Amino acid sequence: MKVLITGANGFIAKNLALRLSELKDLETIGFNRSHSLIDLEYMVNQSDVIFHIAGVNRPIDPHEFIVGNLDLTEQLCRLIEATGRKIPMIVSSSAQSSQKNPYGHSKRAAEAVCEDFATRTKNPVVIFRLPGVFGKWSRPNYNSVVATFCHNIANDLPIQINDPSAVVRLVYIDDVIDAMLKFLQETPEKLIWEEIQPVYEISLNDLANQIYAFKNCRSNLISERVGTGLTRALYSTYVSYLDKKNFVYDVPKYGDSRGVFVEMLKTKDSGQFSFFTAHPGITRGGHYHHSKTEKFLVIKGQARFGFRHMITNERFEIVTSGEIPQIVETVPGWTHDITNIGNEEMIVILWANEIFDREKPDTIPASIRDVKMDKSSSLV
Repeated sequence: MKVLITGANGFIAKNLALRLSELKDLETIGFNRSHSLIDLEYMVNQSDVIFHIAGVNRPIDPHEFIVGNLDLTEQLCRLIEATGRKIPMIVSSSAQSSQKNPYGHSKRAAEAVCEDFATRTKNPVVIFRLPGVFGKWSRPNYNSVVATFCHNIANDLPIQINDPSAVVRLVYIDDVIDAMLKFLQETPEKLIWEEIQPVYEISLNDLANQIYAFKNCRSNLISERVGTGLTRALYSTYVSYLDKKNFVYDVPKYGDSRGVFVEMLKTKDSGQFSFFTAHPGITRGGHYHHSKTEKFLVIKGQARFGFRHMITNERFEIVTSGEIPQIVETVPGWTHDITNIGNEEMIVILWANEIFDREKPDTIPASIRDVKMDKSSSLV
């Protein structure tokens, strides 16, 4: 299958082309502003499917709206018809096609051309009216306010907000591409108007605050809830604008004669991650918690975990090593420690279910071997 993408150098087209490159038995053809209409005719004749993504939205001369949005669409429809074949065409339009401005008029006129073409020739056509699209590779100060905010905040540049309460409607680039790719296999038999889901709505003030929070997570180590929904998509977009030198950043490291302790990541409601090391023979821990729980994973070396119940004085031990991944979980009311029983440095990943609070640490020193509390016992 040969797939033609118009506007091949644009934001949406770049994401589309990359996804298409991951599919087998498929070749992409890119049409951009450097090509002529003769080039376009040749490309159309070679194509089995066409994604018409090309468009103009911020020209110097408003007449470019007509040339880039309407005229190119007319040419494309004529060329498809001239092949005598039915070539499915997936069209990227805009939610602003209903706006009474030069851009809106040009996009609505282009839609009308596609409607007429599909009705008259029965050629499959799918039209997407897209709200603001955001994601990696969108151009700051051109494609979307999200791109501008992410780029500027990531690179320590100011942003401007005229109306903080103004609400923008957004769709994420991956959702757009997913919806478009569906029509590679599901060829429509008529004109279809398609929508992207989900559509997100957010005020400019909340958008800016969220992106600043992404930036601040490197200093406070507290991650935003970036696993789902709009926050996930915004975070992916934000980090795509990091300068290469900022692909890496430092985190706090605390060291003494026993080894080092490094905080990696904190979450708002699911605890924090860290790691520590211990030299051979060193014991770390020697405390218990009332509510806090932890998970330990030895990734290098050999460890002996000691436990003692604070009421019954029951004791037991667990031995693990980096050779066999095992999670050792601490339980409230049991004092615990970890000793490096190997001959090399021990490295252990630690998750605690809550962020350490110095005002209320819930970490009470207590020896494994002595019933009395040992106030001198040091913490992990």
